[in-house]
Amino acid sequence: MTLKSTPLNNAHRALGARMVDFGGWDMPVNYGSQIEEHHAVRTDVGMFDVAHMCVVDIKGSDVRGFLRRLLANNVDKLKVSGKALYSCMLNPEGGVIDDLIVYFINEDWFRLVVNAGTAEKDVAWMNAQNEAWGTKLTITQRRDGDNAMALIAVQGPNARAKVWEVIAQAKEATAEMKPFNVALVPGTAFGEAMIARTGYTGEDGFEIGVAATQAEALWNALAAAGVKPAGLGARDTLRLEAGMNLYGQDMDESVNPLDAGLAWTIDLISERDFIGKAALQAKGQNAQFVGLILREKGGVLRAHQKVIAASGEGEITSGTFSPTMQQAIALARVPTGVQVGDTVHVEIRDKKLAATVVKLPFVRNGKILAA
Repeated sequence: MTLKSTPLNNAHRALGARMVDFGGWDMPVNYGSQIEEHHAVRTDVGMFDVAHMCVVDIKGSDVRGFLRRLLANNVDKLKVSGKALYSCMLNPEGGVIDDLIVYFINEDWFRLVVNAGTAEKDVAWMNAQNEAWGTKLTITQRRDGDNAMALIAVQGPNARAKVWEVIAQAKEATAEMKPFNVALVPGTAFGEAMIARTGYTGEDGFEIGVAATQAEALWNALAAAGVKPAGLGARDTLRLEAGMNLYGQDMDESVNPLDAGLAWTIDLISERDFIGKAALQAKGQNAQFVGLILREKGGVLRAHQKVIAASGEGEITSGTFSPTMQQAIALARVPTGVQVGDTVHVEIRDKKLAATVVKLPFVRNGKILAA
């Protein structure tokens, strides 16, 4: 099978990146030291190629009405142009088709950014609902062809300053921008840029969208300004420290999002109906999503390890060794009776090792929050 590649593939290879097959994409796992890349994002600034993710533009009359029915979170929270919202898109059984970010450009144009591995499925699902509901919207994926966009995430305490250094027009457009907002900035050296104050690391920063043809020039300009390239390895340890779900690992179509720590993204209060709402109301929450810190030596926490608690059994969904905390940490789905501060045991090979249940996130904005 031929791997797909992003517009930055040549840039990664020029930097000597170690490339891996990531869900059918040829992507950099690191450029030397994954640990150094991780610490660069926590203490300074790093950047990630996220051009494998897919921008989807939805345009037409009453896009908002379409998204009200399609998404579990309520797009009516997006009252001002430039606001962004994190949401799940559910199937009728309440399982997670994908988690995504929706950007409100104007009433006739909303932009979604969906996950790489689910993009084709997501667009097919949206098109099916568009046809079934007769909404006659134009749904355009922006990953292929002449209108392709590429995304670069610049993250860390110095991310905004570095982006302003490279994209002069960005400062005026984003200096007062709060998190989960977006601006379309025309006339930059890299053409029109979408600059969103969002990210997947628990640090401040921007996710920048430009035409695919401009991506390598932007990447090289950021690198020349001192932004450290970082790969999938650091991206995973950073997001796990930040307590952020990874689609396909922490949730998928078989998982009730209420059991995956995503209740805050599900609007069950308003009268608005959406796909999957009735199923969630019928099922309710049957587990809880927590952080674990391993307290005994003898192993590293990994996905699918069994968690044994006084009130029953659970499972680790994501685990790693935290470079910031210097401890083994994990995200886990456990019985509802488990409390923060409890000691549970994790089955690692033939051992049952003690771990403490903690509130997520572990780390945010460079500070360790869980101990």
